[in-house]
Amino acid sequence: MLFTLIGLPKLPHYAASAKTVSSKAKKKLGALPEWNLADLYSGPIGPDALELRSDLESSASAAAAFQERYAGKLATLAHGGEGGAALAGTVREFEKLNDLLGRIVSYASLLYAADTSDPKRQKFYGDVQEKITAISSKLLFFPLELNRLDDTVLEKAMADPALGHYRPWLEDLRKEKPYQLEDKLEQLFHEKSVTSGSWDRLFNETMTSLRFEVSGKKLSLEPTLNLLLDPDGKKRRKAAEALAKVFKENVRLFTLITNTLAKDKEISDRWRGFADVADSRHLANRVEKEVVDALVAAVREAYPRLSHRYYAMKAKWLGKKKLAHWDRNAPLPEEPRQVIGWDQARETVLTAYGGFSPRMANIAGKFFTDGWIDAPVREGKSQGAFSHPTVPSAHPYILLNYQGKPRDVMTLAHELGHGVHQVLANKQGPLMAPTPLTLAETASVFGEMLTFRALLDQAPTKRERKALLAAKVEDMINTVVRQIAFYNFERKVHAERRDGELTSERLGEIWLEIQHESLGPAIDLKPGYEAFWCYIPHFIHSPFYVYAYAFGDCLVNSLYAVYENAEKGFAERYLDMLAAGGTKHHSELLKPFGLDARDPEFWQKGLAVIESLIDELEALER
Repeated sequence: MLFTLIGLPKLPHYAASAKTVSSKAKKKLGALPEWNLADLYSGPIGPDALELRSDLESSASAAAAFQERYAGKLATLAHGGEGGAALAGTVREFEKLNDLLGRIVSYASLLYAADTSDPKRQKFYGDVQEKITAISSKLLFFPLELNRLDDTVLEKAMADPALGHYRPWLEDLRKEKPYQLEDKLEQLFHEKSVTSGSWDRLFNETMTSLRFEVSGKKLSLEPTLNLLLDPDGKKRRKAAEALAKVFKENVRLFTLITNTLAKDKEISDRWRGFADVADSRHLANRVEKEVVDALVAAVREAYPRLSHRYYAMKAKWLGKKKLAHWDRNAPLPEEPRQVIGWDQARETVLTAYGGFSPRMANIAGKFFTDGWIDAPVREGKSQGAFSHPTVPSAHPYILLNYQGKPRDVMTLAHELGHGVHQVLANKQGPLMAPTPLTLAETASVFGEMLTFRALLDQAPTKRERKALLAAKVEDMINTVVRQIAFYNFERKVHAERRDGELTSERLGEIWLEIQHESLGPAIDLKPGYEAFWCYIPHFIHSPFYVYAYAFGDCLVNSLYAVYENAEKGFAERYLDMLAAGGTKHHSELLKPFGLDARDPEFWQKGLAVIESLIDELEALER
């Protein structure tokens, strides 16, 4: 769906097994918080929540009434004597309905994420998806009709402060005008999103059900992937071989899902008139193709100085000529092995945030005290981590699978960065709070950087400093090099899909070609790795999302360099940038910091920060 209407958020995560955390480890972790969803809907959990049923009924009747009052009448309102004020009234009604529908859909998606294997929650999630799609289809005319207004008429109406308040949203809407179809086609695309979205559910629920046998134990995806971080090389190899075996057994299904969704996107792109396979993502991100192309080119040119160089160093540290793909993220001997308890993790992150800005720490603290975080690993729970913004009338919710590793602390810092950003942006309202992905990753990566720097300053020994630096470099490589490689993989897949279906073998060939280029000669991609493309969720749920991570990481590297050399006032300017939500273009947001993503040197500065950390690691070896 092209336009800003509420839809069910896609959840790019899978189930994690409760078996991954031993009782001994659980004791060390301490009490882990779980969500309190009563802030969205109280009473019985799920479809029996009385307030939710009431809101579904009232939103359906409100949407029908809105359509009856305004469909086909916006031009008349705009030309009237009170054109600006009249249109502003319609936008406020539209906004209020978006908030209500968003509350319903957030509740359903969070319940589903908490246990994707529960049939009742699966059904509830699907039923809400259908109902929200039906209700929001009555609102679809509104952005379409606004875009048919003459530019001069709309500009005149926006002179009224009431409508002028919504200028950022209206201007973003106008950017989509060239790709707008006639109303009936837009309605068809909108209603068919329910069935095309079923492929996403098939992917999620298949991944939930997969089990990987490692040393006689059957594990779900997350604990198996977690074994690739184990200090024992034999365990890492067994986990990688189990992953390869199960992926290969299921590769035909994942190939069908990939081909179907890539074709579905190609049909939509062709009808709308998008020339390049990623143009629709660039439009949604409010970023120019030339800026993304410059980022991609800069990262690819830096592969030898970053990933190739680092992995050659790591192979030497581990006493190997080359690293098998299952050793790529192996911990160094210097890495601390202790389990980091939840209280310590909370204190570490909040202290780092507070050192930057007490206000930022105060906002982050509410996530811990008010039931906004779900941290334990549970059977059926969504894999990985996310911060769900929900709606401005509520607050974000963070999902983690916390197991006490140093990387888990950094993940907590990352998601809290998102959460703080979402809280600050809420004042912009449902239509203008959402931030393009490229800037949405800025706050999360900045939060990670604050935490990393705090930990690095506290490192008591050279060995621990090396472990922290190496972990940060690996995270940056995974965020920048890996994600740009993923983006290039997607580009090739979607481009070739325009000429016909891709076989599993061809998908594997493209995957290996891209991985060889990005990881370099020090990584040995063993047999079975050719099927590892199939578990990357963003390929399914959010095509071309991945470059936003690299964009955010490089942007934050440049931003942090400004912070280190800045006088007083940086924190206030930074929080103001986050509070702007989706009301400003990236060029406008970065201007107060003297940064411009359109400058070819901008990306080089960000990549130079990663290179400097590798230099520091190399110096520690002397």
